[in-house]
Amino acid sequence: MRPSPKTGTPAPQDPPAAKPSRGEDVVLIHGRGEDGTLKVLRKKGDELSAGELRPLEEGKPIVGDVLRLKPRRELPLLCDVEEEVVLTERRGGPPQVATDRYRAGWEALWGPKEPEPLPS
Repeated sequence: MRPSPKTGTPAPQDPPAAKPSRGEDVVLIHGRGEDGTLKVLRKKGDELSAGELRPLEEGKPIVGDVLRLKPRRELPLLCDVEEEVVLTERRGGPPQVATDRYRAGWEALWGPKEPEPLPS
């Protein structure tokens, strides 16, 4: 505490600045899909979303984020979430994907792309 300028007695200090919190990130498991996936509700901060969880499998592509769940002792179907890898981007519209097969189909319909003229 620092002394008060008038009395010389200690004056209360300003409280330390609070660190901004990201908010709570939890998953509630509420069912199982026909293919063995887990049906979940996720609350991340003020955002609520529904989704599916499936185990990672070697050699298969990762779809979505990679999460680590820590079940709560008092309610095991409610889990705290740790994000291991975030692959999803929060933006509108579908992903822009152009495969070799797509490009071949495009050229079959519209012809090959003409080379740009060289500057003179």
